[in-house]
Amino acid sequence: MRTVLVASMRHHTRRYVAASVAVVIGVAFIVVIGMLTGATRAGLTADAGAPVSGVDLVVSPDAPREVERLVDAAAEGGFPALTLGYAMEPVTRDGVQLAQSVDVSEVSLDPRLQWQALEDGRFPSAAGEALADINRAKSNDVAIGDVVRIGSGPAATDVEVVGLVDSPAAMGAALYVPWEDLRRFEDTLWVDAVAWGGTEAQASRVARGATVETADDWVAARQAEISRGVDVIAIMALLFVVIALFVGVLVITNTFSILFAQRMRDFALLRCVGVTRRQLRRAIRLEALALGVAAAALGVAVGALAGAGLVALVRRWFTDMGPAALDPVWTGTAFAVGTLVTLAAAWLPTRSATKVAPLAALRPDTGVDVRSAAGRWRLALAALGVSAGVALLVLAVTASSVPAMLAGGIASFVGVLLLGPVLVPRLIRVVGGLPGAGPVRRLATGNAVRNPRRTATTAASLLVGVTLTTAILTGLASSRTAIDKDMDRSYPLDATITAGEAPLGPDLVDRVADTPGVAEAVGLDGATATIGRVEVALLGAGRAPDVVRGGADLAPEDGVLLLPYDVVEDLPARTAERVWEDGQVTVTVNGREHTVEVETASGWGRSGLVSAATLASLTPDPQPMGVWARASDGADAEDLSGDLAALAGAAGAELDGGHGNRSWVYLQVDILTGSVVGLLAVAIVIALVGIANTLGLSVLERGRENALLRAMGLTRRQLGRAMAVEGLLLSSVATLLGTAIGLAFAWVGVQVMVTAVVDDAAFTVPVWQVGAVAAVAALAGLAACVLPARRAAGVTPAAGLALD
Repeated sequence: MRTVLVASMRHHTRRYVAASVAVVIGVAFIVVIGMLTGATRAGLTADAGAPVSGVDLVVSPDAPREVERLVDAAAEGGFPALTLGYAMEPVTRDGVQLAQSVDVSEVSLDPRLQWQALEDGRFPSAAGEALADINRAKSNDVAIGDVVRIGSGPAATDVEVVGLVDSPAAMGAALYVPWEDLRRFEDTLWVDAVAWGGTEAQASRVARGATVETADDWVAARQAEISRGVDVIAIMALLFVVIALFVGVLVITNTFSILFAQRMRDFALLRCVGVTRRQLRRAIRLEALALGVAAAALGVAVGALAGAGLVALVRRWFTDMGPAALDPVWTGTAFAVGTLVTLAAAWLPTRSATKVAPLAALRPDTGVDVRSAAGRWRLALAALGVSAGVALLVLAVTASSVPAMLAGGIASFVGVLLLGPVLVPRLIRVVGGLPGAGPVRRLATGNAVRNPRRTATTAASLLVGVTLTTAILTGLASSRTAIDKDMDRSYPLDATITAGEAPLGPDLVDRVADTPGVAEAVGLDGATATIGRVEVALLGAGRAPDVVRGGADLAPEDGVLLLPYDVVEDLPARTAERVWEDGQVTVTVNGREHTVEVETASGWGRSGLVSAATLASLTPDPQPMGVWARASDGADAEDLSGDLAALAGAAGAELDGGHGNRSWVYLQVDILTGSVVGLLAVAIVIALVGIANTLGLSVLERGRENALLRAMGLTRRQLGRAMAVEGLLLSSVATLLGTAIGLAFAWVGVQVMVTAVVDDAAFTVPVWQVGAVAAVAALAGLAACVLPARRAAGVTPAAGLALD
């Protein structure tokens, strides 16, 4: 049998290409994910312990007030302490805003806890001095000696940049200031832990209830936390590997089924000369094992090369990425998965091929006969899967249950796959019988449905990819529609410039409107008011409906003051209490007091909004106090923010607005969409390779038939067209069916997952994207049959009739 095995592998090498490609892609995918994950984890965790390298203990306080007590106790005791956290504050220089929000952390004045890698300059020696991350400083053109203002309002402080440091991505910040400066930003300050140079007893006495652990334990927990975040991404990517391998199983199964069907005479002859079923089964499975081992080894090699290249490419932009290295666990798992997938895919075709008697092997396979017991069982299971799946999906929609949605989707889709040998040929006959069908299309239709099981398996591999791609694209489009509505509510204005101590210049509106990236800008008159000793700009908001997104109503009724939440929080306790409890506040404008009704909201900066009539009653001489702008579609958030910050700084005004946050959210959605499409494209490519392999093997299987047709007058061109139409029918039916199922799954997903978060979420079909997926999948099926058609048309009638 060893001789038979070697001869079979040598003789049928070309026919195993499609199966090998599917395994190679899946294995390489796993190896690449392992290398990227390992390099990312190594880079992010390498410096996780740097901030606590100078102490033995780390204290995790329960409340913000405990942080101050710990720092004060360390100062009194004469031992070092360093807060591990950050505040998010705006940064300006010479009145020009450099960034709307950056992370600011503490730099210790004690050399024992100065963990940052100093690139230039020196460490701070007193309050009022700061370090800047060298990479962030380049983007904002910040240099040593610059004086920047951190924060806004009473908490703002000026610091001089005295050094540039390189800090790791997982632990770094844009700016580092001493504790005396950092503690001013109590509204945005968040401290996770304190590096503690004292004893455990001292820490427990100062901050009762706080968690005290060794620095080594804290670093290990931090590294595990970072690794979990990286591993979650890896697991999500592995889901697409599972999809690709599932499609690969279909392709491999179909390939082996066709090969074994073509080799039935060989198997029958071996049985006649004394080979037992067990020996034949063992030989065929050894053949599959050899194919799996070779393809898996090639996949590991391809994955190693691709992973090394990707890591090197990423390290050009992300310097904290670790070096590329093959993880033995990931590599061994990938190799084992590739081999086992090949064996599993060949298992059923092997059993079917070896249990047939020698004489029965000469009969053609008629596929699934619904009149047989196996056919009836298959239809019964298909009906059960579809009905149970639909019931679970209905339950998922009514109860907003994600587990029921997943179970229903899997059950119904498996039912459709089981129904494939009956459903797909009928759909092909319907499409093939459309008006205008000629002899070529009728011939292609007959060939496509001749073996229902093979046809259904070939279509199923493409069906999986199209269904998932359509469902995810539609789900993301619907989610984006919901995100649009949420963004409009949270950030109704893209950019706002609000006057500070002096009114704005009369030409500022025109200058903002002429800024690249601004679609429209309007100016608002107002006045400076005092509310509980806090100065607030009051704007008449009735003139700017065109720049407000989503139709948000930012024009309050007469006698009503619309205040943002952060201004209310800055008011004195009694004034804020009156706002929350009585809904009223006393406003002083030009020395005159007025009592107005108060409503609270957010999304336009730190100014108060009143109607034009209310503004006229507050001041007889309103001044230009604000400019609201709407960004044009596709405007770069950083460029627009920088240009408007320069205008605002020169006018002594503050810049605010939600365009940056909106752009960041949209960027995440776009990245996710692109990643999903790219990863699912792997499954579609494998499916198309399977279609090409099926048609290619059918050329060999129908060699005599094609030669007879040629002898009867069918031209090479007509034969090639018949093969092309056959491939197009297969891919078109799979694409149409996959698109329909994908849209149904997407609708259920939107009802279960999106509507539960956003009440008025709408089901949005990205017509152009779904249409592009359908067109590409259908036409790719046509492209997949080019080589098989050329091979079939290239055989002369005489040579074809002479085939054995």
